[in-house]
Amino acid sequence: MKKWMMGLLVITGLLAGCNNDDKQEDHSSNNEGTTVEVKVDILTPEKVEANKEIELAAHVTQGGEDVNDADDVKFEVWESGMREDGQMIESKLDKNGEYKAAITFDHDGVYYMYAHTNARGLHVMPKQKIIVGNPDMNKVKEESNDTSKGMDHMKKDDNEDEESSDHSSK
Repeated sequence: MKKWMMGLLVITGLLAGCNNDDKQEDHSSNNEGTTVEVKVDILTPEKVEANKEIELAAHVTQGGEDVNDADDVKFEVWESGMREDGQMIESKLDKNGEYKAAITFDHDGVYYMYAHTNARGLHVMPKQKIIVGNPDMNKVKEESNDTSKGMDHMKKDDNEDEESSDHSSK
């Protein structure tokens, strides 16, 4: 009798485990293989003042609807020529698919920002140039020609930025 009860418990446990696995697979399959693009529009101004707190902001949508459940939206910010010294800043959902974080640039310069966005099984990372104050543009080389607002550069290697700063110092 004890062996029979023990066997029944083992079988029940196995069935329950299989049932939970099926539910997890069903949940994750909702996000995979989707053909509806997650779109990220950067809302941060392209020209800001130094020594003033500004808002880094991005609006995340899918199929024209606000995405309020993104896994994460992080802003990667660095000064031109110094990507290795950049910082990653976590954002928080504000409202209506808008994710925000605060930053203060302590000196004039040209900066770049990626809005790394993971939402609904997709990764999008638009890039934007931010001009802080009145930098000496003769000392700043453009990082690349494709820094327009909202461009997606998921495969771009940003070593160009470092190379251009090396050439400008010669």
